[in-house]
Amino acid sequence: MDLVYLNGQYMPLHEACIPVMDRGFLFGDAVYEVIPAYHGRLFRLHEHLQRLDSSLQAIGMKNPLTYDEWLGILQKLIDQQPEIDQSAYLQVTRGIYAKRDHSFPKQIEPTVLAMCSPFGHPGSHINEAGISAITLDDIRWNYCNIKTTALLANVLLRQQAVESDAAEAILIRNGNATEGAASNLFIVANGTIITPPKSQNLLPGITRDVVLELAEQNSLTYCEADIPEQHLKSADEIWLTSATREIMPVIQLNGHAIGDGKLGPMWKKIYSLYQEFKIKIRGYS
Repeated sequence: MDLVYLNGQYMPLHEACIPVMDRGFLFGDAVYEVIPAYHGRLFRLHEHLQRLDSSLQAIGMKNPLTYDEWLGILQKLIDQQPEIDQSAYLQVTRGIYAKRDHSFPKQIEPTVLAMCSPFGHPGSHINEAGISAITLDDIRWNYCNIKTTALLANVLLRQQAVESDAAEAILIRNGNATEGAASNLFIVANGTIITPPKSQNLLPGITRDVVLELAEQNSLTYCEADIPEQHLKSADEIWLTSATREIMPVIQLNGHAIGDGKLGPMWKKIYSLYQEFKIKIRGYS
């Protein structure tokens, strides 16, 4: 049975419902997290919950649960199928109020949802082919560091990529590449791994941080710096990272090959290190 957690209760997915007056439904007044779980172990739960705290604080809310409470809820959901890799999804909305009003209600209880679903191994076909991407103007709002459920702009950008036979859109703002519609961005240029610095223009990805940690631990040259759009064209390699798709090598951008159009040696190195890192995980941190 696929159980979900909703406001203190576990129930089958098909029975989980929210009232139409929930502000997450009406306004997208909500934040969320997606956390991988490998063989029953949640990946970097503490860091994900820290980011949840940051998103909640940015929209004027407090975390309704302690980290231990989140762990207990998510682990119970993951334990339904501990032998397979899964993604845990959690969402907190401002809650339900009788009147539709843009301003925050003074007395309101948040809506808390958590569920999980299986996901495949991201490297299975990537190891053979890599992915293609296109560049698009970043039409999103000015607080991309908040992991909000209000994702219509991201949805439209990703759909435009799909309609162009691409796997992802790399977004351009003020002449610089910031991130993908649902991923963080890396390039490799002259042996250096480069990713844009954290700012309001991009989501601070957990997988992004792991890649930088692995680069430092293994003496790979890296830096956080702006990536002008023209540098994408001349990059030796381009990667996109996310929690469930891990590290995706872009071998074609706007119909043109990146580097020699094959999986790059730096990607092969960092991808191998990432897989080794997952295998070594012990505990929940």
